[in-house]
Amino acid sequence: MLQELPLGDVYQLLEPGPVALLTTAAQDRLNIMTLSWHMMMEFEPPRVACIVSANNHSFAALTDTLECVIALPARHLAEKVVQIGNTSGRDTDKFAAAGLTPQAAWQVGAPLIAECFANLECRVTDTRLVTDYNLFILEVVEAWTDPRQPNPKTLHHHGYGRFAVDGEEISFASKMR
Repeated sequence: MLQELPLGDVYQLLEPGPVALLTTAAQDRLNIMTLSWHMMMEFEPPRVACIVSANNHSFAALTDTLECVIALPARHLAEKVVQIGNTSGRDTDKFAAAGLTPQAAWQVGAPLIAECFANLECRVTDTRLVTDYNLFILEVVEAWTDPRQPNPKTLHHHGYGRFAVDGEEISFASKMR
């Protein structure tokens, strides 16, 4: 028999994952935030939608610069990801606090994160939904992977401090390119 689910818990069922880190750089100040509300929108050029709350310190930097990096951390960075998500960049250097290494990007001012297995340099291409929904449309303009981290296990947020880690991979024939 089905049981009613509180509406405030619906997001736990649809969290898109994997958990990512979003970096910004504004006024010579680097910042990182934990990001789990994002989704792919297009293959080529790759477009991503993400929600950054106006209450987050990163919102102003992203709005001002229209640039960011989406960095993908593997399981071994889980505690740092949570620490970053539980800290405000208004009064903390999150790179130093989490012991992560900023690396210069090629096409945007926001830094890559050296410890992450993938980094996506992004430019905001559409802000029409920011005022109503805090939804930014990004185009990935450069992408990087770390070959020293093959087959990384990603984190998926289940709400209230709980995460799942990627499990067994299964494959099926595909007609996609």
